Amino acid sequence: MAKKIVKRRKLKVFNLLLVLLILTGLFFGVKLYLSIPLKNIIIKKTSYLNDDYIIEKANLKNYPSFYSFTTGKIKKSLEKSPYINNVKVHRSFFHVLTIEVTENKAIFYDNTSQKMVLSNKEKVESDVMVSSFRVPRLINYVPDNKYDKFIKGMNNIEKDILGKISDIEYQPNNIDKDRFLLYMDDGNMVYLTLTKFKMINYYNKVLSQLENHKGILYLDNGNHFQIKE
Repeated sequence: MAKKIVKRRKLKVFNLLLVLLILTGLFFGVKLYLSIPLKNIIIKKTSYLNDDYIIEKANLKNYPSFYSFTTGKIKKSLEKSPYINNVKVHRSFFHVLTIEVTENKAIFYDNTSQKMVLSNKEKVESDVMVSSFRVPRLINYVPDNKYDKFIKGMNNIEKDILGKISDIEYQPNNIDKDRFLLYMDDGNMVYLTLTKFKMINYYNKVLSQLENHKGILYLDNGNHFQIKE
């Protein structure tokens, strides 16, 4: 009877070890890559919010791993701030994160409520951020049915003009219940109505025609200037 010869297959141990080594290398390589921290944070379109405030609110102060967070999470965290209206977050090469911020600007300090009023009508308590704002102070009470229109009017005032207004007083008369008196830093006073708040944006042009005179500018009715004696 003929003997049956069985060929034994040699286990290719080297090839197996090589595959395991490659897989292990890939695993640790990917793990190492995913653990690379955030290298740079670029913050755009802010005017009064500083970078440290944005970074802290976004929970990025310790520059975590670039892949340990989502852009949606950053957006959600930042938009909880009353000073922020909208946020766009973008990732880019070399572990760079770009954050574009649309602010809720501060427009005046309400002396009655002792709070800062923002462009989205929200009121915030005094804090470090509030103390850095250069905005006018509303010194008296404005009726509720006028208040929202007043905020809208203040929102239309340009930033450089807003910074020149010291105090605002609601001062209605028998003719117009929407009348306000603005006290300017340079010593002038300006009367405005709710429908004419945008007129104050021409203040610099008007000022150049006053030949250094001080007085009262009536923009509520008649558009004329009364010189102080």
